[in-house]
Amino acid sequence: MALKPTTCKEAMARWETETGQVAAEAKEVLMQFQWPPIEKMDVALSSLVNCEKLSLSSNMIDKIGGIAGMHKLKILALGRNNIKSLGGLETVADTLEELWISYNPIEKLKGVEVLKNLRVLYMSNCSVKEWHEIKRLKQCPALRDLVLAGNPICENQPDMETWRLQAVSYLEQIERLDGIPIVRHQQ
Repeated sequence: MALKPTTCKEAMARWETETGQVAAEAKEVLMQFQWPPIEKMDVALSSLVNCEKLSLSSNMIDKIGGIAGMHKLKILALGRNNIKSLGGLETVADTLEELWISYNPIEKLKGVEVLKNLRVLYMSNCSVKEWHEIKRLKQCPALRDLVLAGNPICENQPDMETWRLQAVSYLEQIERLDGIPIVRHQQ
């Protein structure tokens, strides 16, 4: 018998019981590793009106959604899910500063351009293969810390230094790439 997936509402109730907090009042809501896993980010999440950090990592979520009411959201952790695209972030575009989305089958970065305040993007071990997808990150002027190690685009370079030099030449705003500070020589 297959288990029914955990809903966001059920996960929030479980979180409230475990922490003794009211989810709608909390600044940080951590609902990773649910069993059975969460498969869908649903409208229940929009009740998290004070939430600044939401973690739904290590579930079975296939797309981003349900976060329209989260007007204070700064950090969204969605690593180790089944997310294939960055669509659905538009409703938090003005506040989101950090997106942790490693270990998802994401190939394209369409949708990232709305995140004008994004400072941190952790997207290691996804499925990005094309340079034009990396170039989309130019549209994120606040981006400073980027992790893309483990993506096919990195692995397809002759060596990591070639990857770093090329990425840094495209993304002049970043200060750290794959955890290593970038040193730029002044002319």
